[in-house]
Amino acid sequence: MTKDDFTIQVASEHHQKFAEAICKEMEESAKARGTGIAKRNPEYVKQKMREGKAIIALTKDEEPRFAGFCYIESWGHEKFVANSGLIVAPEFRKAGLATEIKYRSFDLSRTKYPKAKLFGLTTSIPVMKINQELGYKSVSFSELTDDEDFWKGCSSCINYDILTRTNKKHCLCTGMLYDPAEKHPEANKSGILTNFERFKELVKIKETLLAKLMKKEKK
Repeated sequence: MTKDDFTIQVASEHHQKFAEAICKEMEESAKARGTGIAKRNPEYVKQKMREGKAIIALTKDEEPRFAGFCYIESWGHEKFVANSGLIVAPEFRKAGLATEIKYRSFDLSRTKYPKAKLFGLTTSIPVMKINQELGYKSVSFSELTDDEDFWKGCSSCINYDILTRTNKKHCLCTGMLYDPAEKHPEANKSGILTNFERFKELVKIKETLLAKLMKKEKK
């Protein structure tokens, strides 16, 4: 299957029936990765749909099935915006859906919050690659929102103890930021790939250093 086999659109109240399946897949995906925020409340997902702050992908069957999802959240009095909960149902992966949903979420965020900085925390190499293509940069956590409600959302992650023990300075996640005030020239594809290979090496180094730090603290 390809992305042309799906309908990808801004979610609305008509899609609330998929909220349970979306939350279940978020939880299962987090378990499979062994990291990440495991649970979302279906009522919260429904709220995002009603507000027009989510992107949903559905099959083009006579009875459409949920295929992928992502929603946006604003923090720090709308100074920061995050694209959260990006998932694709297992049977529809490798069809380019994640990239398309992420791009649509990015456009929706820029439309609703044109002056906000877009940011994210992720352990997913594919998501990091998409973010870099959109113009995000790897940054320290201190450059992200200081809104306590955002950081409380990390409490359901199995790595939350690392975040708290380092006083929100480090974790296995990588912080990424898009600042609309900066110039974002269009990069050629070969340049993106070269930069991303270098970026992956930096991520590996960071994970190794954090693992050593955690091992040292436990002694």
